[in-house]
Amino acid sequence: MKTFIISLIYCFTPVLNVSAGGDWQVNKDFENNVTFYSSTTMLDFEGSTKNVDGYIYWEGDSLFKTNNEIYFEVDLSSFNTGIGKRDSDMRNDVLHTRKYPFSKFKGTFSSVEKTDAGYNVIASGTLSLHGVEKPVEIPGQIEINNNKMNVLSTFTILLKDYNIEAPSLMAFIKVAQEIKININLSLTNKSL
Repeated sequence: MKTFIISLIYCFTPVLNVSAGGDWQVNKDFENNVTFYSSTTMLDFEGSTKNVDGYIYWEGDSLFKTNNEIYFEVDLSSFNTGIGKRDSDMRNDVLHTRKYPFSKFKGTFSSVEKTDAGYNVIASGTLSLHGVEKPVEIPGQIEINNNKMNVLSTFTILLKDYNIEAPSLMAFIKVAQEIKININLSLTNKSL
């Protein structure tokens, strides 16, 4: 009888360990969206893409806390501003997407605060863009319901920090250095 109980514990231990941690991956069936907002003295414009991949992983019973890791990458060549020429110029002359096709973030949760709606988090790590890697802290909100995680974030970057020259849209009208980025992602639990 004792051997039978030990065998049962051994058989179910991997299941218990898997459910105690989290392995969440971007759900490609959801309308994931990364949008940037930019402005000039005369107009504002935005570009967006759904081509995002990545994961959030942690070990243990505490959400996000033990050995956590975050990784996301965005396909820069897929941004659409609604104007073909502007998209082509942005890809070829500004972001140089043939040489630097992706922007990537890799980091960990440095702060997690439980709220009524979910969690307020700060992700600390490295943002890679245009061949430059910079340490960043990115705030976000996370909601988890029925094995679905929704991640929202809004933050800004400066083009000059990533050796990106602010383009001119018309003669003498430069795009602002500060770019606002909104992220809306859905992840599913792959550890179940």
